[in-house]
Amino acid sequence: MTPQPSLDRFNRIVVKVGSSLLVDRTRGALKQEWLDALVADLAALHRRGADILVVSSGAIALGRTASGFAKGALKLEDSQAAAAIGQIALARAWAHAFAAHGVTAGQVLLTLQDTEERRRYLNARATLARLGAMRAVPIINENDTVATSEIRYGDNDRLAARVATMASADLLILLSDIAGLYDAPPSDNPKAKLIPIVARITPEIEAMAGGAASELSRGGMRTKIEAARIATSAGTHMAIADGRVLHPIAAMGAGAPCTWFLTPSNPVAARKIWIGGSLELKGAVTVDAGAAKALGSGKSLLPAGVTQIEGAFARGDCVAIRDAQGAEIGRGLIAYDALHAERIKGRNSRDIAHILGTPGRAEMIHRDDMALVER
Repeated sequence: MTPQPSLDRFNRIVVKVGSSLLVDRTRGALKQEWLDALVADLAALHRRGADILVVSSGAIALGRTASGFAKGALKLEDSQAAAAIGQIALARAWAHAFAAHGVTAGQVLLTLQDTEERRRYLNARATLARLGAMRAVPIINENDTVATSEIRYGDNDRLAARVATMASADLLILLSDIAGLYDAPPSDNPKAKLIPIVARITPEIEAMAGGAASELSRGGMRTKIEAARIATSAGTHMAIADGRVLHPIAAMGAGAPCTWFLTPSNPVAARKIWIGGSLELKGAVTVDAGAAKALGSGKSLLPAGVTQIEGAFARGDCVAIRDAQGAEIGRGLIAYDALHAERIKGRNSRDIAHILGTPGRAEMIHRDDMALVER
């Protein structure tokens, strides 16, 4: 049997927390002791050098109590109002819990569209990267105050997987009110067995998924399987672990039962495959010999090394990178639209703000958003 991976091997970890774990359903109040114990676990990972990102549900669950909404399904506008109130309480709770360990937390509100539309994707990815460089922990939630069709069960499972992909995380942990994936519903079948390792998501694995778990929770096993498919296809391992205990991450690290979904790839390789072979080209940039050499040694593409711009591309589009002889040496997601790229080509990155009238990214194509042709 394949051994379960050790938490010590992972350097960038996304942890998703569901409403039913974070909010007491009878009182509609935060489970402070549980939150403090979880943050202690995450702070320990942070101290040993891991980047930590948290995708937290709970805004609507907290806000509906403060708003006086009755139990049961909420109308769309009531969900949005509850989220607006609850997001403040949720962010404050996480910030205070991490501050007790000397760790800064920052709030990031996303929708699924922010992880799908490439221009918005690049902005969000850059923000998460900057927070990571600052050693701050992003507390990410779906922006339910403006979401419409997104307010439905399960989105934060998929959102967590997309965040893991966006951040090039090597591990996604979904804390749940169940210990993992079972071969049958454990509530109905006392002989149901936990599946510790899923090497590949098959139709048989998908058939084991169920529906939503509770009124406060917007996720069920089906959405967790969907999240696993997103994560593993992007080179990210995923685990479903029991979040009902205090210190759930420490328990997982000590060998508590859980389900691991494994991937044969890694985030960097999977991302470069996606860029190199899955996206439609919208244009091209030609670079000089010095830039081509720098790219080959792992550098980003700076405007100074660009000699020619072709196409009517937008920021975030995939473009070909060509050398001075016209040969394609790679592809990448460009950080400027064609008009701005034309204006800053051949110029030093320090001049971008003066030329464009606003600060821009130093790189025209960042090395993490680039796939070079193997030679």
